[in-house]
Amino acid sequence: MVSRIARLCAMTALGISLCLPAAIAEAEDSSEAKAQKTSDVVVVSSPVIEGDQVNRLGSQVTVVSEQQIDDMNAGDLPSALRRTPGVVISRHNPVGSFGGGAGGAIFIRGMGTGRPGQDIVTMIDGIPMVVGVWNHSVMDMLSIDNVHAIEVYKGAQPVLFGNNAFAAVNILPKYMRDEGFYTHGKLAGGSFDTLTEVAETGGKIGGFDYYLVQSYRYSDGQRENAGGSLQNYYGNVGYSFDSHLRLSLLLNYTQNWSEDPGPIDHPELSDGNFNTRDAISILKLENKYDWGYGFVKAYWDDGHLDWQEQSDGSDTRTDYGNYGVRISQTLTMWEGGALTLGFDQDYVSGKVLVISATGAQNGGQKETFSLSQPYMALSQEFKLGDFTIIPSAGARYFGHSEFESELGYQFGAIVRYQDTEVHANYAHTYNYPGVYVVQQSKLFWHNELWENLTPEELNHFEVGVSQKFASWIKADLTFFHDKGNDRLVLVYGPPHWENLGEFDNRGLEGTITLYPVDELALFVGATYLDRSPEDTPYAPEWSGSAGVNWRFWPGWLASVDGLYVDDYYVSDTRYQGARNTVDGYLLFNAKVSYSFPIDQVDMKVFVAGENLTNQDYEYKPGYPMPGISGMLGLEITF
Repeated sequence: MVSRIARLCAMTALGISLCLPAAIAEAEDSSEAKAQKTSDVVVVSSPVIEGDQVNRLGSQVTVVSEQQIDDMNAGDLPSALRRTPGVVISRHNPVGSFGGGAGGAIFIRGMGTGRPGQDIVTMIDGIPMVVGVWNHSVMDMLSIDNVHAIEVYKGAQPVLFGNNAFAAVNILPKYMRDEGFYTHGKLAGGSFDTLTEVAETGGKIGGFDYYLVQSYRYSDGQRENAGGSLQNYYGNVGYSFDSHLRLSLLLNYTQNWSEDPGPIDHPELSDGNFNTRDAISILKLENKYDWGYGFVKAYWDDGHLDWQEQSDGSDTRTDYGNYGVRISQTLTMWEGGALTLGFDQDYVSGKVLVISATGAQNGGQKETFSLSQPYMALSQEFKLGDFTIIPSAGARYFGHSEFESELGYQFGAIVRYQDTEVHANYAHTYNYPGVYVVQQSKLFWHNELWENLTPEELNHFEVGVSQKFASWIKADLTFFHDKGNDRLVLVYGPPHWENLGEFDNRGLEGTITLYPVDELALFVGATYLDRSPEDTPYAPEWSGSAGVNWRFWPGWLASVDGLYVDDYYVSDTRYQGARNTVDGYLLFNAKVSYSFPIDQVDMKVFVAGENLTNQDYEYKPGYPMPGISGMLGLEITF
């Protein structure tokens, strides 16, 4: 324990020492601006989420900002989103995601429940972050410490994001936006020997900007063999040639591990350790003119999964590589109109090696899928007196290297009148089988029946209304309906994947945000989901969250949130067998912080607690989550 704290302190000191020269050089120039910034911080931010927005295509987007992440003391992506209405998570341990399913994942309104594969695309700056073979994300690859904001698209997005996008989560990464320098450090410790260390710095001088992040998180876990560790190294460097063109390079490397403690009554059934490594680079040229805006992105993502000491004594090693180019240009050359033209060329590849308990090896052959996807969208704003109407339409062509081509499309409309906004959206889209269908067929089943597969299909409809009743109160209500077919299901005789599954989910989601006074903000949100089949995993009938941010004294901020989730099924419906459930739960969490300046340095101390009522709950049968737990931390900013 002592050695870990010493190592963390040394890492923090090293990170801050690297940032000090630039900060000191700019201290005098920025002191006046910083003082102004400090004095302006009187209005508290919204708790839980920043708010709901509607884009030009009539799709609702929920935004969670860096501020909400800090207020909730979230240490990873699932913990940052678990209070978001319509989102359910899974995990084993306080730190680390074990695999990409029951041990660590996010689910949105009944979507994202099938493994292997995934129909929720997770992205960083619009680039998919998935394990190329298994076609789903691993949460530990998406460090929360690199996040400026998170966009949650709870409905299908065929035009904007294409394949896998029955729903979507997009991370907007940090970069230095304003002239000057910024440095921030964080050191915290808490229950179960949980440790957090973050060091970040950024600068912008003329056209050149940079942002660097290094972070480390560790926990022994609430049970024996429930530990985990996250390491993250991030850099985003850019150069603006003028006010119209900016070139940037984003680099991110993560290395993580997580343990499976096994069911509480049978720890001998543990599935061992799950280790991940991922390195992604994104080169982006973006433009912004009076007549339009757009980007060209080239990316490369290389990763490795090492699943060791599984319950049968075997190891599974996965190597994957994703790369491609994404181009988009939106033309705004006439009043009220926007025409988006784009093209995505993606390659997904990887291989799997299974090593049995006896040392026998099986697999190791690389497979590659490619997708060519041109797309377009058109929207036009009309003003009719006090009304504003924005109809839209778009389409995307899916050209797959192994499966039949398809056409996805969507239509939307927005109507605004004074403080009222109504939106509607219909989308028809597809989710293609991943490389895993080939790998599993060759590794275990020795047949070519995967060649008969077709993409999963979804029809999504939503209609919602947003009403601002006063300057301090806003409410949103949305009805949604998702009908899918051709879901992949594992069948036997001989074993193979087949397009057999169907689902029909519909529901209501509502939120209310209030700012009764400058020092107080409140949020309440709830989701009702009528799912078919009823045993759809991670799809509770009722869920809801609430939060309060209260600046009760100068420098003091209290953030309190609650989360209710009804009982739900957890067994993957891609496979036959008994369906397991977990009981519903009600959780309360809180964080209290005190901010104060020392010379040119802003200091903050905080204490945070989770599961304050010591609720017994679990995300997976036999895997109890921690009772009441706490964390104490210090942050410095200059």
